[in-house]
Amino acid sequence: MTFSPEQARVAALAVLYDARTTAELADAAGMLPGSDRIPHGGDLHAGILLVKGLPGPAEETGAPVLSGPDGDAALRALGALGVGGAYCAVLSRPGAASDERAVAMRLRHMIESIDPWCVIALDGVAALDVSQALGCPTPDFGVPVRVTGRSVVAVDGLEASLTDPIRKKRVWSHLKAVALRAPLW
Repeated sequence: MTFSPEQARVAALAVLYDARTTAELADAAGMLPGSDRIPHGGDLHAGILLVKGLPGPAEETGAPVLSGPDGDAALRALGALGVGGAYCAVLSRPGAASDERAVAMRLRHMIESIDPWCVIALDGVAALDVSQALGCPTPDFGVPVRVTGRSVVAVDGLEASLTDPIRKKRVWSHLKAVALRAPLW
C-alpha cells in the first residue's frame, strides 16, 4: 500500500505520540511502587479514559487493565452510547494499601499524558482517586462534571454490575451521562 506524504506524516506523528505517551505512562508507574506490574489497556489515541480503582481477577494475573469481562462490557456500552468503542484503561492503584498522595500524583500524570476528552471512573475507589488527582469534589455517580477541560463521569462499579442485574441497570444509567458530554466532531 502506498501512502501520500500527508498520510506518512500522520503515521509518523502517531508513532511519536505513542512513544511519548508510553514513556510518560512509564514515568507515572515509577511514582507508585507496584503499579508497573499491571499494564494499561486499550488505545492510547482514544478520547475516553476508563479508570478502574483496584485490580480485579484479570488484572491480578498481570493482564492489562479491563482485559476481562469488564472490558468487554465497557466496549459494548461505549459502542451502544454512540461515543465509539475505543478507550484507554488504567488502574488508579495497584492495591488497597497504596499511598494516597502517590496515587493522586500518578493518576494526574496519566490523565495528562493520555489527554482524553472524557474520564470515566468505573467504581467508587476510582471516583475518589480521580477527584484527588484532579483536585475536585468526588463526582456523584452518573452526574457529568467539567474538570480541567474534560468531562468526568463516575459509575457505581462496572465490574460488580456484571453479576448484579439491579446494579447493571444503575451503572448503565450512569454511563448514559457520557453521551451527553460527547464532542460533536
